[in-house]
Amino acid sequence: MVSFFERFFELQKKIHQMLFNRVPFSAGDLIYILLGIALIYSLITLFKKKKRACSLIRILIIINIFYFTYQVFWGMLYFQPPVIKKLSSQEKPEVNKAKRLATIYLERCKQTRQSVQEDDQGRFIITDLESIQQEILHQQTKLPSYISDKKTTQVLSIKPSLFKNVMSFTGILGYYNPFTAEAQYNSELPSTFIPFTTAHETSHQLGFAREQEANFIGYLIGVHSNNPELRYSTEYFTLKSLLRFIAEEDPEFVKSALHNYSPAMKRDRAYEKEFVFNHQGWLDDFFGFTNNLFLKSNQQEGSVTYSYFIDLLLNYEK
Repeated sequence: MVSFFERFFELQKKIHQMLFNRVPFSAGDLIYILLGIALIYSLITLFKKKKRACSLIRILIIINIFYFTYQVFWGMLYFQPPVIKKLSSQEKPEVNKAKRLATIYLERCKQTRQSVQEDDQGRFIITDLESIQQEILHQQTKLPSYISDKKTTQVLSIKPSLFKNVMSFTGILGYYNPFTAEAQYNSELPSTFIPFTTAHETSHQLGFAREQEANFIGYLIGVHSNNPELRYSTEYFTLKSLLRFIAEEDPEFVKSALHNYSPAMKRDRAYEKEFVFNHQGWLDDFFGFTNNLFLKSNQQEGSVTYSYFIDLLLNYEK
């Protein structure tokens, strides 16, 4: 059944991308807005005695159709065999190995950072986002065959979310819309986030449903790229992920690594921290809680524990 839904996903993705990729805005977000309006209208009419029964039935119908469609288009892909089973080695992640790799990626980040552009405050900026997106599609065709046998459509269906202002306060960097096959990202994010976030969301477009597997495929897309902006964003994400993993066992190593960031990397880190600080609030806590429930209900680790990406990374690098 999972194999059937994988094939069905490829079919509906092609159809959806043919229908929506030329739309200049996010068609999926528009669908969510219309759905939200329908639900709000139905909730309001619940208070009217004459329409109460009809409104309740309408709400249940909308929710059931939405959930059924989601499961058919996307939800069943969470039951695919884990990517880690495709790697020759499946050892548990070790802190010492993570330290060695973190040291390597720190040096890579320093070197790649010198190849990208800065704004007048010395922070990394993206100069050509479309070339990054085209490079991502190109790198999808070069993924190792033993890891990915997914079909690449080479259709550029990557769009900024209409909800970017709200997303900045939720901690959500991007998302894949299974109803339109669009990859969405928050265009308000610091530039260090955007290239890798885009690679991550296009990994969902390929059919990798699990969040940490999409991170790993995004890593494979970006780390071998000739585009310095995509490569820097990917290397920087990888370094931060390794340091978060190491911090539980050896916080002093992490402090030393942060101290050894290049001045340019320190400026990028400071801007990320400033962005997060300026967008903290109850929405961030709420979406963190709901995202944790969502991940656990779809055969994944919760949002707090992200060690599966480290599992994949260390076993692949070995």
